[in-house]
Amino acid sequence: MGRSSWKALRPNVLRRVSRVGFAELILRGRYHCNTEGMADVVDPATRSRMMAGIRGRDTKPEWVLRRGLHACGFRYRLHVRGLPGRPDLVFPRWNAVCLVHGCFWHRHPGCRYAADPATRPDFWQAKFAANVLRDQRNRRALLDDGWRVAVVWECALRGARTAETVEALAGWLRSEGREFETALLPASAVGRSLE
Repeated sequence: MGRSSWKALRPNVLRRVSRVGFAELILRGRYHCNTEGMADVVDPATRSRMMAGIRGRDTKPEWVLRRGLHACGFRYRLHVRGLPGRPDLVFPRWNAVCLVHGCFWHRHPGCRYAADPATRPDFWQAKFAANVLRDQRNRRALLDDGWRVAVVWECALRGARTAETVEALAGWLRSEGREFETALLPASAVGRSLE
């Protein structure tokens, strides 16, 4: 549900809640409680559909980076299955791969977009820990196979930082560096070599 449609819906929800109360809405099946007793504003089927809509490939940060690199003259392959972790972009000519990580799902350290969900903290901590462990394992396997590895975080592809990030990655691709990762802050220092 888009932001504008939620704003349009909010007065109706608030009116309904004040009229009958949360307990009555839960009994009627309009609100659903999770195991900690927090009410969810959508039913389980809707929540499941929303979570299923979160894509693992061809995401907006990926598209932004791909357009920028293509404009710089780089050609790449997408999601090569034969490589560990199926990297988002593979540059065979440069013997390099690029992983575009979402700050939330891949737990960008210190990033404001890597917030912890308030509900079911044990479930989310286990899921995030498994994601981070898998990322480290895939990165190590790619390096061991002789690939150069770049990690571009979602927050580096937002707003004015996009052009700087693309330029920094393009510079790294043309260099001999083994690893590259976009920096958190400041905005003027987007990329750093990890050697």
